[in-house]
Amino acid sequence: MLSLRLPGRMRVARAAVSDGAEVRFERRRAVRATPSRAAYAAHVVDPALLWVVGVLLLTGLVMVYSASIALPDSNRFASYSSTHFLVRHAFALVVGLVAALATFSVPIARLHESAKWLFLLGLVLLVVVLIPGVGKEVYGARRWLSLYVLNLQPSELMKLFVVLYAADFTVRKQDSMQNVRKGFLPMGAAVALVGLLLLLEPDLGAFIVIAAVAMGLLFLGGVNGRLFASLVVIAATTFSLLIWLSPWRRERIFAYLDPFDAANALGKGYQLSHSLIAFGRGELFGVGLGASVEKLHYLPEAHTDFLLAVIGEELGLVGVLTIVVLFFWFTRRAFEIGRQSIKLERTFAGLVAKGIGLWIGVQAFINMGVNTGLLPTKGLTLPLMSYGGSGILVNCVAVAILLRVDFENRKLMRGLG
Repeated sequence: MLSLRLPGRMRVARAAVSDGAEVRFERRRAVRATPSRAAYAAHVVDPALLWVVGVLLLTGLVMVYSASIALPDSNRFASYSSTHFLVRHAFALVVGLVAALATFSVPIARLHESAKWLFLLGLVLLVVVLIPGVGKEVYGARRWLSLYVLNLQPSELMKLFVVLYAADFTVRKQDSMQNVRKGFLPMGAAVALVGLLLLLEPDLGAFIVIAAVAMGLLFLGGVNGRLFASLVVIAATTFSLLIWLSPWRRERIFAYLDPFDAANALGKGYQLSHSLIAFGRGELFGVGLGASVEKLHYLPEAHTDFLLAVIGEELGLVGVLTIVVLFFWFTRRAFEIGRQSIKLERTFAGLVAKGIGLWIGVQAFINMGVNTGLLPTKGLTLPLMSYGGSGILVNCVAVAILLRVDFENRKLMRGLG
């Protein structure tokens, strides 16, 4: 039998070719096994949450421009250009997104350590804003600190700081939540101090949101049911007295009950009556983007507190319901992230996530209720959407913290924590 023997060099070359083919095969298999960028991003953060927040922010930017484009026609804003509020709102968005990226890189454990100090910083800012010549006064309220490029509103910062502080307090006092002296009085005193400073500005709306968030986190933290019911009664009584003992707040309540009454339509019920007219004009699909009549100096603060009314007029019931669904989804998702975090024994992170959901949900509900006449008129903006540098900045930071909680949850579930 004739046998052929390959030279040594040929055998080595064939082996090299074979090894090279195996390497290429392994590479191709690794590439197929490696998740795409979109899949990797889905492992890091919740893409649906990013989409919802992005839609709210961008819709707010468009609607703020639409609602404010005619303001320079009035004497008060005559020196402004038609894009003044658009540019400032876009700038606030950029600052907010940069701050959000920086906040996302901070571990939740670090925020836990800083919660008490951030709360103290918020108290200091609330005191500073009350100092004549330091705090900026608008419409008789001293709520802003001028930073030249941006007006900082300490009450907006305090909403976030209270979420962090209440979550930290609940974790520290977990074994004492059934005790009035240890589980309630310290937190009650802290909220009362914040409320006093806010009422001196005055800013009752921010106080209502902060009180609701603090009480909500105490309830979620396991406070005694009877004690919580007592808290609700005390809070309701306190706010009722604050309204009743203030003549101009009391007038707002009566105007809210009948905004179209001859005595109210041109007085305390003026904003609400024109807000309702805007919703009525919008009907099902709206009069068209940019075609609102009420924003033409009939509806005051159309780009801030009553932005939803302009949305209702221009985009109709469909547009309003879309915004309602997006806020409902956001609040529900925040609670899901919080519940998941608590299951992973990350109680502080879970309470922070739920607190952010409570804050955004409660404020959006109050703003929508005011715009539609379900609640008395109160100066609260629509989160993530209304014009306001401090509000947009703090909302973006809050979303970043929520995404960070979700990110750390995902790491733990993948065994990388």
